[in-house]
Amino acid sequence: MTTTLRPTEPLQHAADGTRSRHYQVCVNSRPVGAIHLATHPHFGPSVAKIHELRIEERDRRRGRGTVAALAAEEVARGWGCKRIEVSVPGGAEAGLRLTKALGYVTRNRGMEKALGTAPPELPDGSVGRPMTRDEYEGWNRHGREEFAQDWIRRGVPQAEAYAKSARDHDQLLPRGLATEDMLFTVLEHEGTPVGDLWLGRREGTAFVYNVEVYAAQRGRGHGRTLMLLAEARAVAAGQSRIGLNVFAGNTPAERLYESLGYETTAHHLYKDLL
Repeated sequence: MTTTLRPTEPLQHAADGTRSRHYQVCVNSRPVGAIHLATHPHFGPSVAKIHELRIEERDRRRGRGTVAALAAEEVARGWGCKRIEVSVPGGAEAGLRLTKALGYVTRNRGMEKALGTAPPELPDGSVGRPMTRDEYEGWNRHGREEFAQDWIRRGVPQAEAYAKSARDHDQLLPRGLATEDMLFTVLEHEGTPVGDLWLGRREGTAFVYNVEVYAAQRGRGHGRTLMLLAEARAVAAGQSRIGLNVFAGNTPAERLYESLGYETTAHHLYKDLL
């Protein structure tokens, strides 16, 4: 049997410069599923993303999804793409096995936690205070550089990584420290600054954009305290859930979030197209 992709629409060109196309997945011309392929809205035309890959229940476990994903890679190569990305929902173990078998590498994952009605207490001697304007200026420079380096370490070309860092920070923080719905907090322990927290909202949910323990203060439990502080701030703002992103390979952070009850909502993977 032959598995192929059949376009269901002309190639689409969006206002943001991306192009995309929906396809039927067919076996001997019989539709068995669907796939949606597009270029990446942030990384540009050299990066493709599979937005959807669905195989009908009765046709699963026969390799249809594998062949469809490989066919999508060929389409992406025809578009001139050098990399392809995909997101797999948390709990979709079959999808995760498929992508990893095809050579996709996990870059990061989204995690989320339900919050109670009472804010957690911080350890004795620990307190959060607002970040000052001078602190913010240094934090902003450092944060942009570290965010770009996080992407570079995970396969994104340097120019793309720095462009993404600048774009994301500019879009999220148009008014800097005064940006609405963004909260910047410095954690102090017994009067000494030990770390900082950037908390905001994303799609109606509290979201930890960045949390960092200063180098000289690591290994003393301040990371856990910063996360408790984030949850306390979120509860005080009336939020019922809190989310975050964690890069693959950051084992201490992954273990911390899991120990605090965060669950994976999505795996984000990529593959270089040779």
